[in-house]
Amino acid sequence: MIEIFIAKYNYWAYIILMMIGMYAMITKNNLVKKIIGMNIFQTAIILFYISTAAKKDATIPIIMHGHGGAHQAVHAADFINPLPHVLMLTAIVVSVATLGVALSLAVKVYRSYDTLEEDEIYQQIRRKIK
Repeated sequence: MIEIFIAKYNYWAYIILMMIGMYAMITKNNLVKKIIGMNIFQTAIILFYISTAAKKDATIPIIMHGHGGAHQAVHAADFINPLPHVLMLTAIVVSVATLGVALSLAVKVYRSYDTLEEDEIYQQIRRKIK
C-alpha cells in the first residue's frame, strides 16, 4: 500500500499545493495573502499538467529524414506529446501577468483604504454608502 503512495509522489505534491493555495484564498483576510494563495494554486495546476504529460522511454517528436525512410510507419507512442508543455508555458505567462495585475490592484486598494484587510475595507465601504 505504501508503495502506491510513494510511486505517485507527484500527485501528492500538487494536491498538497492545491490545498495550501485554496486554504489561503478562502481563510485569509489579507488581500496579498489571498493573491499568493491564488498563485500557489495556479502553480499546482501547472505542476499537474506537466507531471501527467511526462512519458518514460519516449523521445522528442522530431523525425529525421534518415529515420526509417518513407516506407516505415511512425509509432506515435514512441514520442512525447509537446502540446501540454507548450500550453503550460502559456499558463505560466498568464499566471505571472495575473499576479502582477492583482498585486498592482492591491497597491491601489491600499492607497485608497490604508489597509489590505477585507473586513476593514468592507466596513469603510459601508460607511461611505450610508
